[in-house]
Amino acid sequence: MRKAQQEMIQEMSDKQITFHLLLTQMIILSAAVVASAFLFDPFLSEWQEQFHINWRDWWLYGVIPGLIVLLIDLFLMYVLPESAYDDGGVNKRVFASRSFPGIIFITLLVAVSEEMLFRGVLHHEFGYITASVLFAILHIRYLKRVVLLLSVLFVSFFIGYMYEATGSLAVTITAHFIIDVVLGVWIRLGKWGEKHASDG
Repeated sequence: MRKAQQEMIQEMSDKQITFHLLLTQMIILSAAVVASAFLFDPFLSEWQEQFHINWRDWWLYGVIPGLIVLLIDLFLMYVLPESAYDDGGVNKRVFASRSFPGIIFITLLVAVSEEMLFRGVLHHEFGYITASVLFAILHIRYLKRVVLLLSVLFVSFFIGYMYEATGSLAVTITAHFIIDVVLGVWIRLGKWGEKHASDG
């Protein structure tokens, strides 16, 4: 199945990869808005409360933990074989040839849409464990890769804890974005980017 997935991804053009990624994120974002329209009362007030920013919390629960997770990921990328982080070629196809503004846009969209659904709606309404487990399940392509599965579970519960502690989507979006954007740039330039592939 993994081989079939890799072949399918390799056959897709960059435009097709981008289209499917954007479509997925629009579905997630739409699900957050539609679900909150039924679950939130009043609708706008509950969203406004979740987007509050306490700058101390933003640094302590958003920026610093995001950087810690990032450093752990980068360390593991250096000490573990490339196969441990192999997700079937999806991340490499998404980021390896994308422009830097494109990486920023994609990772910001992912952070906003996923945090709005999983923390802003699911965690807010159904609790920490439910939202964290469902977030991990969303990354289904990681389920047969031990390192990736443990990583996404850790990140899911860690970001869930940040939301539990602050009630702020500004905090969780920041952490999620920091992790994704730097890893996206790392794939673009670093160990598994096009530069590395051509060097080696």
